[in-house]
Amino acid sequence: MSNFVLPGVALVAVVVLFLPTVRNAARWRATVTPLASIIGSGFLISGPLLTHVVAAWAPVAMLGILLVAFAIGAVIRFNIIHAEPLLADAGHFRIVMPLQRLSDLALGLAYIVSVAFYVRLLASFVLRFGGHRDAVIENVLTTVVLLFIAIVGWFRGLGGLEKMEEAAVAIKLAIIAALLIGLVGFDWHWIVSDQTLINPNENLTGIESIRLLAGLLLIVQGFETSRYLGNAYDPAMRVRSMRLAQLIAGGIYLLFVITGLPLLMEFHGIADETAIITLAGRVAEILPALLILAAVMSQFSAAVADTVGAGGLFSELSGSRLSSRLGYIGLVAVAILLVWTGNVFDIVTLASRVFAAYYLLQCLVAIAATFRAVRLTGVQCVILLTSFSAMAMMLALIVVFAIPVG
Repeated sequence: MSNFVLPGVALVAVVVLFLPTVRNAARWRATVTPLASIIGSGFLISGPLLTHVVAAWAPVAMLGILLVAFAIGAVIRFNIIHAEPLLADAGHFRIVMPLQRLSDLALGLAYIVSVAFYVRLLASFVLRFGGHRDAVIENVLTTVVLLFIAIVGWFRGLGGLEKMEEAAVAIKLAIIAALLIGLVGFDWHWIVSDQTLINPNENLTGIESIRLLAGLLLIVQGFETSRYLGNAYDPAMRVRSMRLAQLIAGGIYLLFVITGLPLLMEFHGIADETAIITLAGRVAEILPALLILAAVMSQFSAAVADTVGAGGLFSELSGSRLSSRLGYIGLVAVAILLVWTGNVFDIVTLASRVFAAYYLLQCLVAIAATFRAVRLTGVQCVILLTSFSAMAMMLALIVVFAIPVG
């Protein structure tokens, strides 16, 4: 496809997303944080990984993963409406609070590691495609970006971080639009040339495939950040914006896997972000450069989104004695320490499991809240308790058996 058409598509999308009517809409601002976190580092890796695991069944597998993620999102949305009032009620405090505190601690640990990982990966991308690889320089660049996020968070608060998110997400979504248009054009030429899909034949066992797919669920996490924006948005807004973020992200993930299947089936290497960037050169020469920018924006926006979520979480854990701004500073300080003293890429495996454990604990919070929800009928309670219990058991299996994907 023309090297002029795809940048033009991206430019039009950026202009639309930067329109004041879009940027100033409260619902869009509330949607940006969960959307930025969901479409983080996982977007570009999802297609190559799925074709590596299940070949031509990748779209079906992606749909299944998204449905499970949406169901987990429904648990979080239930807790926003029904568990949060119980946490503020001293009469129910002893029942729900221990589970909520434990899940918050798990999520706080995962946020610290994920922010360090996102920004370190950003630095690695910038230096890799700039032709320079040096661990010390990567750590320095990572530290600079983390300090920038902390400074903006301290002086500008949630509003300042949201503005950075909006800009990064707008650029990322614009490039994704160009990618999808380019893939549609590639698919059309592929169809008329009467080609067939090539099975990568990775020789994975059924159990290995299931464990990898279970790990892939964690690539589409991030919607839980809406739960910790209570200082800025009311429960109804957070529920609507989280649902919207999951629907937008889910549509993008599914369209990417469907339209990218003919291209991705030619992939035979290790599933990392460079795979789709390398293959994208077959669609248009300009596309790899655009995807590198999208990858950098993905890491940055996801890091900012998780910082925003962590700030609200730490404020909630302190009983509002600490502000979200102090939460941003604390998270960045620990993330910088982690970058310089540990191997973030080894620890991220633990973070993946901790995210699954957080969702498991949120299911238990939902079960406890269901018993005390005054607006639910007996039949509704039975249905919800059955659903939450089934979800909790599935997440327990993921915690134990899933193979994390990054």
